[in-house]
Amino acid sequence: MIFAIAIDGPSGAGKSSMAKALSKILGCIYVDTGAIYRTVALAVRRAEADPRDAEAVERLLPKIDISIEYNPQLGQRMMLCGEDVSALIRTTEISKYASDVSAIPAVRAFLLELQRGLARKSSVIMDGRDIGTVVLPDAQVKIFLTAAPEERARRRQRENEEKGIPSTYEDILANIIYRDKQDTERAAAPLKPAEDAVRVDTTALSFDESVAALLDVVRAKLGALPAGEGSGE
Repeated sequence: MIFAIAIDGPSGAGKSSMAKALSKILGCIYVDTGAIYRTVALAVRRAEADPRDAEAVERLLPKIDISIEYNPQLGQRMMLCGEDVSALIRTTEISKYASDVSAIPAVRAFLLELQRGLARKSSVIMDGRDIGTVVLPDAQVKIFLTAAPEERARRRQRENEEKGIPSTYEDILANIIYRDKQDTERAAAPLKPAEDAVRVDTTALSFDESVAALLDVVRAKLGALPAGEGSGE
């Protein structure tokens, strides 16, 4: 059985880490769509273009060669013109660039087929801002994951510390508030729950409790999973 799980939500809600954990439990591919947009953002930054200048960014798109590789140990690796940029796209600066470029309709159209193509080939968990509403509107499971901004900032700061990325709580919180405003108010595919999405607020939940809550939603929607899936082994 091929299935698709769409997890949407604001920046720093834990979508990526929880989706990765679920993908291991369910034995399916995890697709980090945020990383795809961050890769476009890095290309725009390297070209020294204004990420809010839609025409300038659109002119760059034909020159941007993006591909995804999967490493058994490292997971999804983002390739930009043949270069592994998976680590380079995780800075606060690129995060802000990504929020700006993702508001450009041409960018979203440019990446749409890439994302849908992955879901046609195999079972996926895909996270982002408009997966359940635009990218995979027919996904069998749709989840809208959120948490309070302050809690999201604390989580992101811990992640950055673990990865050795310099950052401050204040800067991260300001960036999260900025991205929330950009993502919810943009004209192209704004951040909002799909009508049939299940809302999960993890503000008061630990990571393991959050994953368990998401797994409960998946099992309720998919019913009995094929042998070897959903067992946690």
